[in-house]
Amino acid sequence: MNRAPIGLFYGSSTCYTEMVAEKIGAVLGPELVDIYNIHDEPLATSQYYQFLIMGIPTWDYGELQEDWEEIWDEIDELDFHHRHVAIYGLGDQIGYPEWFQDAMGYLHHKLVKLGATAAGYWPNQGYEFEQSKALTPDQQHFVGLAVDDENQFDLTDDRIARWCSQLLQEFGLTS
Repeated sequence: MNRAPIGLFYGSSTCYTEMVAEKIGAVLGPELVDIYNIHDEPLATSQYYQFLIMGIPTWDYGELQEDWEEIWDEIDELDFHHRHVAIYGLGDQIGYPEWFQDAMGYLHHKLVKLGATAAGYWPNQGYEFEQSKALTPDQQHFVGLAVDDENQFDLTDDRIARWCSQLLQEFGLTS
């Protein structure tokens, strides 16, 4: 089976994280990215890829989406050494300003602890929130692309395009 160089894995209950996955796939193209819903595909499939993108929404008060929650402990059994991982998260900065993108932070922390090389850090300018567990130690960046389709839908497509360009450079996949 021929695989694209990037594997994108996401969990989605309301289809918004899935729609962002599809937008990322459209920007990168099918020759560069294979897309998987973790509800249907075991995360162990990620082990076939050197470059990974993972999509995770934050629910309510900083909680994991149900598909991610179901496999959370299984992630510890996978090897992320020598893998470059970029994360995108969905959240609501107005409705849940104290927990904005927390799940993205949880996933980032877990993957880095398991040996992943993080990619795709994103500036936190242009967002309005109180706290986030998805901030880098300098508090200037998110640990991945922060998407808020609830309040900033009009910015999503441009952010995705710029982030994908950034990832191709960080992954060394530009010509």
